[in-house]
Amino acid sequence: MISGVVLAAGTGSRFGATKQLVPVEGKPLAQHAVDALVEAGVDELVLVTGHDAVRVAAGLKLPADARVVYNAAYRDGQATSLAAALHALDDESEAAIVLMADQPSVKAEVVRALVARFLATRKQIVRAIYEDGPGPSLLSREIYAEAGHLHGDVGARVLIASHPEWVEDVACVGRAPRDVDTPGDLPSD
Repeated sequence: MISGVVLAAGTGSRFGATKQLVPVEGKPLAQHAVDALVEAGVDELVLVTGHDAVRVAAGLKLPADARVVYNAAYRDGQATSLAAALHALDDESEAAIVLMADQPSVKAEVVRALVARFLATRKQIVRAIYEDGPGPSLLSREIYAEAGHLHGDVGARVLIASHPEWVEDVACVGRAPRDVDTPGDLPSD
């Protein structure tokens, strides 16, 4: 079982609004991550909310079996949302693709490539590498506990830096997905 996680708990303080719901190419910003995971065929989907949780969950089209997890500690950083997601995954989950709600350019083919490489190698971390830098990662169940104990506004990059031997890179075409942190970061339609 491969899980898909969307981290959508942030306050959007630099954006000045609940950016997860800002329209991008005709749908809410966070919907792009949800759709990439669904299109790629993940076996379960977990959406982590925090700030403006009810509006964020209600504003997205989720599969009927998706789980919405509220992270009460969302103000303490991204690591708390990652931990909340990992604790909520099905017991049969072998690995989780972790996508950020504010990166609308991640495509389903990248998710599928990460899953395929994981199934072929069983590495602890499988990371997308674009022409100009890293993208999303897949974390194997083997390291859920360690990932769940991270602190602050960090994600897999801390584990990657600490354990480079765990990492399998997947080359991806194009530029790395950019975060939408401010209104000026929104892609132009």
